[in-house]
Amino acid sequence: MSENIAIDGPAGAGKSTIAKRIACRLGFIYVDTGAMYRAMALYLLEQGIDPADHQKIENCCEAADISITYQNGEQQVLLNGENITSRLREEAVGNMASASSGNAKVREKLVELQRILARKVNVVMDGRDIGTQVLPDAGTKIYLTASTAIRAKRRYDELLEKGVTSSLKEIEADISGRDHRDMTREISPLKQADDAVLVDSSHMSIDEVVDEIIKIYGENKR
Repeated sequence: MSENIAIDGPAGAGKSTIAKRIACRLGFIYVDTGAMYRAMALYLLEQGIDPADHQKIENCCEAADISITYQNGEQQVLLNGENITSRLREEAVGNMASASSGNAKVREKLVELQRILARKVNVVMDGRDIGTQVLPDAGTKIYLTASTAIRAKRRYDELLEKGVTSSLKEIEADISGRDHRDMTREISPLKQADDAVLVDSSHMSIDEVVDEIIKIYGENKR
């Protein structure tokens, strides 16, 4: 039976970075749910569907089979058996992903595919509702968070490193707004699962967070 680690939390908590490192350390598959939504978008484009045609998107998405594997340590995304990793960053794919990701049928289909993958192999998956909705039976559930101010400062520093000038105050306001939207949305709102362990990374390094979550995972296996 496969072992799964579900990591949820608000924007800017470092979920993806942490999840990837944990997967690498444990030899698990990191499930990039965003890449799966882009793969679905590519499939819809290949079917000639207009991003604004919600009914056709719903009718068509059921036929897509999407999975993730690794080759030489690099993530590969498969769409109906074909490796389409190199096409996921195309602008048209991003636009379609933005239009289709909010479709309830698309989400339902991708959750089904994510669960199938998690039954086959050991996975680390991060998002807003992994422990509550996608993998409610995951053996280890983490709610990873940090203060709004800390998350804003991290984002500010990231942009600064890229040479992008920004306003720390505006970033913090954006993060607060996103938190409110994520926590109050009608479909699968962000919340800590009852059996998830809270990890506050406000004053922890990435390595410390990874070590802590792996420790929790080890304790759950006993």
